[in-house]
Formats: sequence, structure tokens, C-alpha cells
Amino acid sequence: MKNFFIAILFFALSIVLQYFWIKFQRREHLMQAQKTYGVNIDVEIKSKTPSMGGVIFLVMSLIALGLSFSLDALIFWSLPILSGLVGFIDDWLKFKTHTSEGFSSLAKLKCQLIICAAWVILIFMRGDLALGFGFYDFGGWLALPLAFLMTAGTINAVNITDGLDGLAAGSFLISLAVMLILIPMNKFNSEILIELFFMTAGFLFFNIRPAKTFMGDTGSHFLGGALAALCVMNGRTLAIIPVGFIFIIEMLSSAIQIFTIRKLNKKIFLMAPLHHHYQKKGFDETAVTLRFWLVHAVGALLISLAII
Repeated sequence: MKNFFIAILFFALSIVLQYFWIKFQRREHLMQAQKTYGVNIDVEIKSKTPSMGGVIFLVMSLIALGLSFSLDALIFWSLPILSGLVGFIDDWLKFKTHTSEGFSSLAKLKCQLIICAAWVILIFMRGDLALGFGFYDFGGWLALPLAFLMTAGTINAVNITDGLDGLAAGSFLISLAVMLILIPMNKFNSEILIELFFMTAGFLFFNIRPAKTFMGDTGSHFLGGALAALCVMNGRTLAIIPVGFIFIIEMLSSAIQIFTIRKLNKKIFLMAPLHHHYQKKGFDETAVTLRFWLVHAVGALLISLAII
């Protein structure tokens, strides 16, 4: 019964807070400039859309921490909150400079790496760090660098995926559903999953095309941190592979594009990450989002069923 009330509270509160935050952003003109090198589709509409919806994730996470305060909760929420704050600084600089570039890429990466390194070391010192999926676990020093790389990679992968209305948020909800079969369902994990699911669902209510708000780097960094924290803190670091299926594909598409341009002087995709490739091919944005959701759900579920 408690979980039912948490679900209702977080969904309703997320919608209400997001509604008033959107109104405030519109009144204060808190919109970001669109990238000049982007797909150039619906630029006028998207440039007038509030772009820091992820701020409400930070607010909701503090509420979650206050409702069920414990050392475990503090450790868990610290990663998405600190990651989200890095994204918030990036979003705020974009707004202040009226450009699509905020934090320098190197400065942002340094902040991410420091946060991820400190958090993963903390989990390692607690003795909770392990690779595997629960069925065949192994830990030790090998777990430390891999958990660090996968945590930082997940944050950036979600950030890269956040490029279409509803794509990142909807994919994140699918990831949480797959988590049900990959991590132990104790009281702590069930509450965290419910809180994350319904706060994100409240955001998605306004983010489905045509989006009334974007999550910005604040939101994508927060969700990436939350996804990594759930896997790593439960000793299921490699579970990031199935639950992050579409995010990993998107990140790999960008990496492949950069490599082939720099080394081979040619493009593999019309534009990276992959969702923009299909936009360039003329696919409707909603069609791309729905198909990516489907691919993510099928891929994540198949990998999960193969390893449990």
C-alpha cells in the first residue's frame, strides 16, 4: 500500500511541479539556442520550448531522499544529483550565453569523471562492487575500473540519446521495467524504482511530441546517473548492457561517426547519433522515437532473458 501512495504522489507531484516550472521558464524566456549543425527540423518550434525540465528531477530526488532517508539512499541519490548538477551548469551557461554550447566538452568530462570515480570508489570500499548479473558474479580490482568506465559512459550515453521528443525519457522507463528482472527486489530497490519511474513518467507527460519541455543536460545526466547507480550499487555492473541497450547503440553510432570522419574522411551515417540519421532520411520524429523504444524493449529483454 505504501508503494501505491508513493507512485501516486510522485506522478502527481512531478506533473504539477513540471507544469509550473514550464510556465516560469516561458515567462523568464529560459530557452536554449538550437545547434547550428543540427538536423534543422522544427527549429523555430524547438527554440521556443523550455529546455531545463530536468531541474524537477533534482527536486523530486531530494523529496525522495527526505521521505526515506538512510545512508544507502544518500549514497544512491548522490550520483544522479551530482551528475544532474553538472548538466544544470551546462544548461545554465547555454542560456546565459544564448548559444548551444555551455560547458566546454573537456571541462564537463572532467567533472563527470571526478564524480563517477569518487562514487565508484565509495561503493568499492563498502564491498558492494561486483561485475556480473547475479548469476555469475566476480569482483575484485577488475570491477573498479570497469564500473568507473561504465558509470561515466552511461551518463554520456543517455545524454547523447536525448535528441528527440520523448526518446530518452521513454527509453529510461523501459530500462526501469527491465530492471525488475535484473536486480534484487527488496524494499529499498522497489521504492527507488517506483520513485524514478513515476517522476520520469510525469516529465514524459509534457515531453511527448510535440514536447512542451525538454529535459536538457540536467535531466539526461540525472537519468544516466540513476541508471548506473541502480546497477552498480546492487553488484550488477554488467546489467548496464541490457538496460542501456539503446543508449549504448546511440553512443556507439556517434563514436563510429567521429572515428570514420577523422581517420577515413568519410561518414557512415548521414548524421550522428543514430536517431538523427533516420531524421535525415525523412522519417517522422514520432516514428523514429516509437521504433527506438521498441528496439530498446526487445533488445534489453532478450539480453536479460539470456543471462538470468
